[in-house]
Amino acid sequence: MKEMAMEAPLERHFTLEYWKDEEWYVGRIREIPGVFSQGETLKELEENIRDAYGLMIAEEAPLPTTNFKTKDLAVQV
Repeated sequence: MKEMAMEAPLERHFTLEYWKDEEWYVGRIREIPGVFSQGETLKELEENIRDAYGLMIAEEAPLPTTNFKTKDLAVQV
């Protein structure tokens, strides 16, 4: 019986924007609205922002169908 190879996890790269707010490092992932976190050190902020992103991905509900239709949509910016 042939063993199935384990796929390596996909790695994506994002931009971490961060700033110092008194004693805390606060940051967000620029490309993903709503993913914010904080930490006492920059390293802790990086760990926490990865966790926040992971939680956001885990909470995404699967789409109910694969019979998608598309339509152009104009949005004023």
